[in-house]
Amino acid sequence: MPRDEQGHLVPGRVSPALPIPAKITRPEYVGRPGPREFTGSDVYSPEHIELIRESGRIAAQAIEVVGAAIRPGITTNDLDVIAHEFIIGHDAYPSTVGYRGYPKSVCTSLNEVICHGIPDDTVLEDGDIINLDITAFKNGVHGDLNKTFIVGTATPEVTALVERTQEALTRGIKAVAPGRQINVIGRAIESYARRFGYGVVRDFTGHGVGAAFHSGLIVPHYDAAPNFDTVMEVGMVFTIEPMLTIGTPEHPGSITWDQWDDDWTVTTKDKTWTAQFEHTLVVTERGADILTLP
Repeated sequence: MPRDEQGHLVPGRVSPALPIPAKITRPEYVGRPGPREFTGSDVYSPEHIELIRESGRIAAQAIEVVGAAIRPGITTNDLDVIAHEFIIGHDAYPSTVGYRGYPKSVCTSLNEVICHGIPDDTVLEDGDIINLDITAFKNGVHGDLNKTFIVGTATPEVTALVERTQEALTRGIKAVAPGRQINVIGRAIESYARRFGYGVVRDFTGHGVGAAFHSGLIVPHYDAAPNFDTVMEVGMVFTIEPMLTIGTPEHPGSITWDQWDDDWTVTTKDKTWTAQFEHTLVVTERGADILTLP
């Protein structure tokens, strides 16, 4: 199956797009080369926040259902079918389908794939790690999250990477507070990741989300101060989604990357493994409220 002699992933066969019932409302970008420029606000009313929470809950439940099916021998395309059926079964639209031409309902990123892996006939093997990234669109808003799963039993090094990446997300969320600059989130994440020699991927970031899949607001996962100095305020909605890499002895925490010819799949340049976790959240008076819980 799609791995080379070194065990590194190579592109597999992508199956045709799955049907979506006509009754399900499409985001505005479907059928277009890209989304329209977002001119709205990243701050939402309590009523709209609850709608984002509903979309986020559907996406989070989809990830749990798909995650329960992960095992050696299943393909990433099999996982996409499960995600697709769950999302449309809840009268929501899988946001990735048709977004800038992306063909599937979930991003499946294995091992050295940082993000945006396209489901295909790749077979999961014991010891792999796989990130599932799912966004659901319903009632005019998106809810976006991702989670990394271990397939079977992984090495202690890989297991630690997954656990620490999840902790890095937790620390980023704890840094959220009204009145603070958004760059404090990345400072908290990077200071934690550096304790273990991990790299923090800089070129793919968190983002504003809600009425738009990506609003234009950028949330870096590294210490970017004094840049990215947007001040957080109550009602602001965005994602935090750190990607950490193991690196090599020669290049600890390598964060350079390549992109496949599919214009989506991003891998570490040195093929070292990487993990990611993501939530959509809203800034509250006391910190953050996660909107993507099952």
